[in-house]
Amino acid sequence: MSFILAPLNLPEYPFKITFKENRHYIFDEIRKKHLVLTPEEWVRQHFIQYLISSKKFPKTLIQIEGGLTLNHLQKRTDIVIFNNAGERIMVIECKAPVVKINQAVFDQAARYNSVHKTKWLVVTNGMTHCYAAIDHTLESFQFMKELPEYRLL
Repeated sequence: MSFILAPLNLPEYPFKITFKENRHYIFDEIRKKHLVLTPEEWVRQHFIQYLISSKKFPKTLIQIEGGLTLNHLQKRTDIVIFNNAGERIMVIECKAPVVKINQAVFDQAARYNSVHKTKWLVVTNGMTHCYAAIDHTLESFQFMKELPEYRLL
């Protein structure tokens, strides 16, 4: 469990962590259940809390591990954000802190977004966060230094 003690480049949050059957679990307040605490889940839960607490994203518009079909294969998107009209506006791909955010990781997230066609694409390993504003009409993107608050999207 040493990865749990490792701080991320995100604010700290008071998570509910339990231990049973030789495993650590973290409570996911979006799905309202305990999940096996893996390094990737540690990042995902921190980023979700960052969205809610710091960027004012409504909990009700956050979907976790939603399914999608890509090249006839079933995949899962880590986090999808919706607007009040029910349209997807952001895809977030979370990786474990030891996974480097490189072109291959960004390409994976971009492939997922080729299905969702959101205006924002985020890739994070908890230490490095890449925010990209997508223009599907021009088939281009622009990296941003910061993720705007929900009301500004």
